Amino acid sequence: MGVDHYENFPVASIVLPARLRGPVATIYRVAREADDLADEGDATAEARLDALRERLRRLDAIAAGDTPPQPNWRALAQLHQATGVPLDPIRDLIDAFMQDVTVTRYATDADVLDYCRRSANPVGRLLLHLFGRTDATALAQSDAICTALQRINFLQDVAIDAAKGRIYLPLDALARFQVDPADLAAGRVTPQWRALMHAQIAQERARMQFGAPLGRALGGRIGLELRLVVAGGLRVLDRIAAVDGDVFRRRPVLGATDWLRVGARALVA
Repeated sequence: MGVDHYENFPVASIVLPARLRGPVATIYRVAREADDLADEGDATAEARLDALRERLRRLDAIAAGDTPPQPNWRALAQLHQATGVPLDPIRDLIDAFMQDVTVTRYATDADVLDYCRRSANPVGRLLLHLFGRTDATALAQSDAICTALQRINFLQDVAIDAAKGRIYLPLDALARFQVDPADLAAGRVTPQWRALMHAQIAQERARMQFGAPLGRALGGRIGLELRLVVAGGLRVLDRIAAVDGDVFRRRPVLGATDWLRVGARALVA
């Protein structure tokens, strides 16, 4: 389970209400396209930024009532015109993708949270808009779930990100636990690293549990979808804890047995 390429979009899920599958897929395709521009291929940093800036101009055109000719963006324009789905969350996503091009370290937890506010939280906010539930409580709980999912993915992918020269764990937390950033690239599992990881696990578990009531409040298929997401995220944390924070030798992922447990938790909840 992860959020790379926006896997926390429940794209084409049979659990989602049928009326939401098309709109969700439209938003996903736009986000995926922009995400790939930031991360895939061998283009220069400036070329990536130029391509992402051009996507922002497409959003400006949609906001002005125009319809871009590109299929994914034409579909987004039609969705915006039909439902009023907000464009600012998509701007935030693109802004976060641009940040990925130029930023490889985060000094503080607040810096990581600000990144998640733009890279993850817009996903939940867009889905809530489509569902017609945008009260302050629902938005706060959705933000907590999306941020937790993003940061759980960071914990899963420490080794993958380090190989790309990226560290998403806040540097002040590494310093507090006396973990050298070089340890991540080297895959060194020290007592200090294990302590850091368990602190991160506890933090994201609490964040996910704060957002979890939203899955019960929404009810129906969308509520079940959200409960599956929450249960899956919590299960990944269980997996990371079970290897005592050693995510270097084997990336903790969910197998068939895990998914059975996740499904049972979601149904019981």
